[in-house]
Amino acid sequence: MALSNTLPRSTPEAQGISSASIQAFVTTVEQDIQHLHSFMLLRHGVVVAEGWWHPYRSKAPHMLFSLSKSFTSTAVGLAVAEGRLSIDDPLLKFFPEDAPKKIGPNLVAMQVRHLLSMSTGHDQDSTDRTMAGRNPFKAFLALPVEHVPGTHFVYNSGATYMLAAIVQKLTGQTLVEYLTPRLFEPLGIEGAVWDSHPNGVNFGGWGLNIKTEDIARFGQLYLQKGIWHGQQLVPAAWVQAATSKQVSNAPNPAPDWEQGYGFQFWRCQPAGIYRGDGAFGQYCIVMPEQDAVLAITSGLPDMQIVLTAIWEKLLPGVHIGPLPANCDESEGLAATLKELKLLPPDGKSASEQAERISGKTFVFAPNVESLHSLSFNFKDNTLTYRLLAGGERRGKHTLSFGRGKWVEGLSALGTPVFRKVAASGIWLTDDTFVLTLCQYETPFIVTIRCRFDGDQIYFDFKVNVAFGSTERPQLLGKLI
Repeated sequence: MALSNTLPRSTPEAQGISSASIQAFVTTVEQDIQHLHSFMLLRHGVVVAEGWWHPYRSKAPHMLFSLSKSFTSTAVGLAVAEGRLSIDDPLLKFFPEDAPKKIGPNLVAMQVRHLLSMSTGHDQDSTDRTMAGRNPFKAFLALPVEHVPGTHFVYNSGATYMLAAIVQKLTGQTLVEYLTPRLFEPLGIEGAVWDSHPNGVNFGGWGLNIKTEDIARFGQLYLQKGIWHGQQLVPAAWVQAATSKQVSNAPNPAPDWEQGYGFQFWRCQPAGIYRGDGAFGQYCIVMPEQDAVLAITSGLPDMQIVLTAIWEKLLPGVHIGPLPANCDESEGLAATLKELKLLPPDGKSASEQAERISGKTFVFAPNVESLHSLSFNFKDNTLTYRLLAGGERRGKHTLSFGRGKWVEGLSALGTPVFRKVAASGIWLTDDTFVLTLCQYETPFIVTIRCRFDGDQIYFDFKVNVAFGSTERPQLLGKLI
């Protein structure tokens, strides 16, 4: 069914889903997974369950990471429908001035379809090598292409960046500009932000920031074969091609990553189900046979675990027709979803050290965090710190934190830009204070551990998920 810009709501049973199955999924999340930030479940185009673990909230956007790729694919599909290109076009057609002097046959054979299906022929992901160059187009085209395009799958965000560049070259608009009137506005998606390379091209393979409900709307559009409110926004043929298996991606130790890859969409274990997904558990899961969509944001170190919970706990509760109303179960689920929260860290609220340290400033030697100094005020529950680099981050800043509760503010500690955070602090021991910063528009939760020893402070910085190490080198500060 087509949806208006206000998604209708319903009890799960009225749309043929057992409240008990949703409750079982949420219970599994809270007991065994613990890193979901939000979810929204649609059946027959109607929202039957939704929840945000406070301080995450419905009105806040969330970083999508590689779930952005499915939106880039959609932009390419729209450009194809407008006659601007064909997926059989060779890549070199769009970048003649950036081609290397010596062009191998595999580069010549690389087509748009190979960028879409992650079968460019590269032996490994091109992203780091592409982005390291001043001209990323030249850098991508200069890479060795070890395999015949179309014969070898490798996950390749650099390829998606090249798709974003192609769309911009053909339309004169960035992806977000191009998609706004064609996709975002009709779907009711407002305030979409897409990070860009310094050359002005949206990254394509990552960088899109939208809300959980926006993810659900996008999934519902694909479930409806590109139709929204009676209008064919995306050609049905593109929806079919993009979400079908275009290339094999086996073997993979995670079973939901070896079911075949489409045009920037993944196939899933249960028959007919496909998804867009992003690092640390950003999901848009489309279930055509069940006429259902599930949107998820999270900060997961293991992305398979939540998919397994969906298949085992949630999917069995989806039935063909409406179920008898079960007021106890539906009301119990509603109460559970209303009270979802990320608990602030638990520990001591006071320490004998606090009075000695409060208001004193610790200074650090030059370090990778650009942290020059910090000072705690344990009466006002504030941290004041000075950064020596980082554009707008440079200078002196103050962050408030709660004790046994979250306090909202802005932080530039350990991030390239200021992030909205919910902050809470506890004394782990008499000499160690731990500050937790929940960056609620991202997958990241930062834990800062400060151990005080005489006139010294040992500063440790850790993040819940990362592409590399989750821990930074320890910093040593001295009292002045």
